[in-house]
Amino acid sequence: MTRHTIRCLIPALAGLATVCAQDLPPAARIQKDQLRNGLKIVMIEDHSRPVVNLQVWYHVGSKDEKKGRTGFAHLFEHMMFRGSKNVAPEEHPRLIREAGGEMNAYTSFDMTVYWETFPSHYLERVVWLEADRMASLVINEENFKKEREVVKEERRLRYENPPYGLLIEDVLANTFKEYPYKYPPIGSMADLNAATTADVKEFFDLYYVPNNATLVVVGDFNPKELGAYARKYMGPIPRGRNPIPRVTTREPARTALSEIEKTYPKAPLPAVIGAYQLPPQGHPDSYALEIASNILSNGQSSRLYKRLVYDEQSAVSASGQALFLEGPSLFFGFAIANQGKNIKEVSSSLQFVFESMRKDPVPASELEKAKNQVIAGLILGRQTMQTKADLLGRMAVLHADPELYNKEVAKYRAVTATDVQRVCQQYLSPNNEVRLFVMPEKKPGA
Repeated sequence: MTRHTIRCLIPALAGLATVCAQDLPPAARIQKDQLRNGLKIVMIEDHSRPVVNLQVWYHVGSKDEKKGRTGFAHLFEHMMFRGSKNVAPEEHPRLIREAGGEMNAYTSFDMTVYWETFPSHYLERVVWLEADRMASLVINEENFKKEREVVKEERRLRYENPPYGLLIEDVLANTFKEYPYKYPPIGSMADLNAATTADVKEFFDLYYVPNNATLVVVGDFNPKELGAYARKYMGPIPRGRNPIPRVTTREPARTALSEIEKTYPKAPLPAVIGAYQLPPQGHPDSYALEIASNILSNGQSSRLYKRLVYDEQSAVSASGQALFLEGPSLFFGFAIANQGKNIKEVSSSLQFVFESMRKDPVPASELEKAKNQVIAGLILGRQTMQTKADLLGRMAVLHADPELYNKEVAKYRAVTATDVQRVCQQYLSPNNEVRLFVMPEKKPGA
């Protein structure tokens, strides 16, 4: 190889290195379809593996429930496995497992999602299974009462038995005064006990209809075949008889710090949580806020953990989370006091960390680390069909724009230190804070 040839190759190699170093994944080709009954279909072909992830998104969550009838969206997550006209109870999961696949469901504030991952040659069977339970779910007294007891036991296990299990309920109830996010998806025990089969049937007939559903499919399939299967099995299902009601309530802006104290009988140590209202997911500020949340609370190198647990040793645990939703959203920072530490002083340390985010721009290295973690999570997550479908469904249903699937990484890359400081000043402000103190129950003679 001559020296001239080497010189000619250097620019080409440099360009290749630049391409390889890019952290933007290839844009996915998103295809859309819609049936005459209103059912939407969004899909991405991916023939890298002979599997498909199929999801049915119903645009209904806990925020859509009536006062006094909470927990219904989550209850249906369980009811949907209790059989339909042509499928016996629990037969749907059995058929998926026997095909070598897996399935589950989840409920949130804004949606209820049913998903299956399976070998691609079973696509027609899975579309039929989902159509059968959409069209003819068996809702009777026996199924309702059985699944209601399952949900009540789940509530005991996740909320009522853990020492700080009721914290999320108290945070939501005090952060959201008007908006129905003040009720968690699990529902209240009183509402579950008061529910009737007729109530449940009314909820199903209103929300579990094709014009409130989106079929999300990612994987090894032919879009024309999928469309044919959907029209054959889901097309005959009639639209809902009533318009789908949507939440129109507006949450008033906070103007002053609100402090609340609660006593938890099972809490071994005092705790404090600071909660802040945020804008909805997809808002231009949400990307910088998610980076700020990562800096504050992601792992043991985060600012909250480092200061309160490592440096001061005033807390045995310190963490936080940004919860971005279709409506007004939430960030909270949380700390459990170390033995013998004053919870008010722990709270002051928590506030000091928030103040440091408002006062000074984050260093470039810290910003880069947080952005890399968020972006890496997005890119690595797209290695599975299910995570791709999760993201595509969120964009299609909650944002009504599936093309945002290809734009999120660039939005996180564009976040600057100035952006992070600005959103912390605007949203993580004491005037926007609900501060909740949790105290252990005082023992006689203590």
